[in-house]
Amino acid sequence: MEDEIWLTVREAADLTGVSIVTVYSWVRRGHLKVEGLDHRGKKLFRHLSVAQAEKATRAKAKRVLVPAA
Repeated sequence: MEDEIWLTVREAADLTGVSIVTVYSWVRRGHLKVEGLDHRGKKLFRHLSVAQAEKATRAKAKRVLVPAA
C-alpha cells in the first residue's frame, strides 16, 4: 500500500522507546519482519508490524510503556 508508514530501525526504536539492539532482537526472534530497504539499503519495517512486535514483547514481559511527563 502506498499510504503505509515505513520506519527504519532507528525510527522504530525511537517510536517504541527501546534501543536499536532491541529492535534487531525482535527481528532475530521472529517478532518483526524486515519488509524492504530504502534507497540507502537501510532496513524498513511497516509501522503496524513494529507496533505489533512491541505489544507482543511487552505483554510477554508484563511491562507497560509509561509516557514521559
